[in-house]
Amino acid sequence: MDELFEPDGTPRAVARPLVDALERLGHDGLMDAGRRRDAIFVAQAITFETTGEGGATHERPFPLDLVPRILAASEWDSIKHGLAQRIRALNHFVDDVYHGREIVRQGLVPWRLVASCPHFERAVHDIHPPGGVYTHVAGCDLVRDRDGTWRVLEDNVRVPSGVSYVLENRAAMARLVPELFARYAVRPIEHYPQILLRALRAMAPSAASDATVVVWTPGPANPAYFEHAFLARQMGVELVEASDLVVRDDMLYLRTTRGLERAHTVYRRLDDAFIDPLAFRPDSLLGVPGLIRAYRAGNVAIANAPGTGVADDKAIYRFVPEMIRFYLSEEPILQNVETYLLSDPEVLEHVLEHLDTLVIKPTGESGGRGVMIGPDAEESEIVRMRGVLTAEPDRWIAQDLVELSTVPTLGSDGALHPRHVDLRPFAVFGERVDIIPGGLTRVALEEGSLIVNSSRGGGSKDTWVLADGVEPEAPVPTLADTAAPELPDLRFGQWNDQQQQQQQQGPSD
Repeated sequence: MDELFEPDGTPRAVARPLVDALERLGHDGLMDAGRRRDAIFVAQAITFETTGEGGATHERPFPLDLVPRILAASEWDSIKHGLAQRIRALNHFVDDVYHGREIVRQGLVPWRLVASCPHFERAVHDIHPPGGVYTHVAGCDLVRDRDGTWRVLEDNVRVPSGVSYVLENRAAMARLVPELFARYAVRPIEHYPQILLRALRAMAPSAASDATVVVWTPGPANPAYFEHAFLARQMGVELVEASDLVVRDDMLYLRTTRGLERAHTVYRRLDDAFIDPLAFRPDSLLGVPGLIRAYRAGNVAIANAPGTGVADDKAIYRFVPEMIRFYLSEEPILQNVETYLLSDPEVLEHVLEHLDTLVIKPTGESGGRGVMIGPDAEESEIVRMRGVLTAEPDRWIAQDLVELSTVPTLGSDGALHPRHVDLRPFAVFGERVDIIPGGLTRVALEEGSLIVNSSRGGGSKDTWVLADGVEPEAPVPTLADTAAPELPDLRFGQWNDQQQQQQQQGPSD
């Protein structure tokens, strides 16, 4: 199922202005834009680390494909409402498991799954965060199945990352290929830092408009350091490390050249385990001793709240539809991907018999680590995984394989090729749930690949959400075709035979 082209290769109505603009831009224009993109990204440190032969690491520009993804206004509205519903339910769940545990008492979520979750933190039991919000920033991963239905693949409410690439991708596209926007009314996203800052200030214990907000980073060696620095700069707040913070009399202070100054809200970008050696890992060199004590006293707000990771465990994910019904008395707008918990012996037996058709994921990992995609796995890997699941079934889940939708992507041969994509929209939960239009579209740059993570060869696209009532020519029709189309061999400008014979190559690692 391709989102912009019909099965016969003709552009859908929403894509026609884009295709026309690409043809006018031509091969030379696109290649030049790509070179300028890479130079800008390197100069601004918009890069990520890859590992080559021998374990050597190097930085490369974050791969932005210059062909955008386009979502109609009506389609986005359904996604937005579904995500807001889901994030509210997850927030209720986090509050419940650290207090009354009513959903457990009702038998809807097994307590052993909660208690065994690696991100269930007993140190924050019975703490009430300011405003009752735990899931301040969320980035849920969405996919489209073969009939065009949007489904949630994963929930990320612990320390979600990637929003800086959303904002930088849009800025780069507007600068490099402004002509692509000419016939589209694309909803803006540049206001995200202001939305985030407003929410962080609103949760401050003092409730003062001049509350001091800081972005807490583990340091420059962290792979997401660019994002930490970017968000601090965009919000106009301090970027701090543990050495910049100190707790005195259950208050958090920022060390400055003028002495200690009260810090009211901390947007932390490191895991619970490292934030306070007195409450979590005693060997942590990244944490601030006494921070949880100050948090429990109500003297500092922390986003996302410590302990929130219990809600994005992959085993807990299975129960989010039940959470929505239980806490909100609503039916889920967005559905899960069919998920199997392997603690049930009958389910485990079924999964072991069908490993070559399923996706296997560890419950406590993120970033695609430890995932096995059955149809792509070697027989030796399937055999190994069968032994792992038999030995520790509680640490894994299985999911049906979703044939991700495709979006045309520019290959190194200058032609458009269908490549699989997912979508990570970003939400900020303050006085309400605000979701910026679009999100991070991640794209698998290799033919046939379902791996969209940048660390494993994936790239990204700017995601355009069109304004209400101004979709070009007609809204996007229902997408129900299961196979990706053979896209027309769009050659921009006059290319010589040698260029036409080049084969597509994915980016080097």
